Amino acid sequence: MRFATKAIHAGVEPDPTTGAIMTPIYQTSTYVQEAPGVHKGYEYSRTHNPTRTALQNALAALENATHGICYASGLAATDALLKLFKPGDEIVATNDLYGGTYRIFTKVFEGFGLTFRFVDMSDPETVASALTDKTRMLWLETPTNPLLRLIDIEALTTLAKSRGILTVVDNTFASPYLQNPLDLGADMVMHSVTKYLGGHSDTVMGALMLNDDDLAARLRFIQNACGAVPGPQDCFLVLRGLKTLPVRMRQHCENARKVAAWLQAHPKVGKVYYPGLKSHPGHALAAKQMRDFGGMVSFELKGDDYAEAVRVMSSFHVFSLGESLGGVESLCTHPASMTHASIPKSEREKSGLKDTLIRLSVGIEDVEDLIEDLAQAIG
Repeated sequence: MRFATKAIHAGVEPDPTTGAIMTPIYQTSTYVQEAPGVHKGYEYSRTHNPTRTALQNALAALENATHGICYASGLAATDALLKLFKPGDEIVATNDLYGGTYRIFTKVFEGFGLTFRFVDMSDPETVASALTDKTRMLWLETPTNPLLRLIDIEALTTLAKSRGILTVVDNTFASPYLQNPLDLGADMVMHSVTKYLGGHSDTVMGALMLNDDDLAARLRFIQNACGAVPGPQDCFLVLRGLKTLPVRMRQHCENARKVAAWLQAHPKVGKVYYPGLKSHPGHALAAKQMRDFGGMVSFELKGDDYAEAVRVMSSFHVFSLGESLGGVESLCTHPASMTHASIPKSEREKSGLKDTLIRLSVGIEDVEDLIEDLAQAIG
């Protein structure tokens, strides 16, 4: 079954009672049992819910995984994953990553004895030199947030497997339409489902997808024991969003290509970060491991004038200034004060993230309107 067909049909069946083509919202906390312990596979909705089951199966299918497990947010999924480890274990992560991930790593789980090291993963040799006998996991984002660097998934998973290390890829920026890390050797994929998978800025959710039965069983235990599960209404909304993922992603990519090219040609724009540009250092790798280049574009104005960057971000009419990404509407974000504010300024600058960087989530509006909005804002 090809991707667009899976996006519409995988994991879902017409309701056996009514024939409803859309999976019902099973808005229930509990289920009647025929006798103690005798039920139809559902006991309590923290543990299982039919709407969530349908979504988990659909997400697994899109990432070519055996198991899909949903959580109340992307960070809840990350939290569950980190609970697989014990004090003294070390995680090596990319140094350009979502600020919330950095925060939960350093401000929460370091307090429980885990060690985190942040390295530039664009060079596999740098990663190899960072590994120790205590390293238990590699955490990859590719493309990275917000500098859109590319990481060679196949090279790093090969390295990790040779050392018995787990590889997890945050695939949020790409979506499974553009990239399937499990097919490239990764052990697990994490998504902030809030973003492209939901696609409409109307729900918050996270998910893990994997093929290992034992790991999946441990994660399902944590999902039930700790309880950070999404509600059935949110699961229904994401199931609806998945059906248009392919057509949305095609338009996101087409618009982003044109926006990036326009920005690159603008005399007031300094650097443009977009893997689809041939000038991007990771362009060849992106072309190899992705099907297209995504809907995220970051850029800096010439002169690194912070006040001017703020003026531009405050001047948009079509782009909305706000956190998040991946919705049908275009968003503008200032990573240094918004999505990555939890990372100390010294660490941000060490990874190349300037206070003047502007991140765009390019939506699916008419691209001419987006470019006109950029033109009037930049001046």
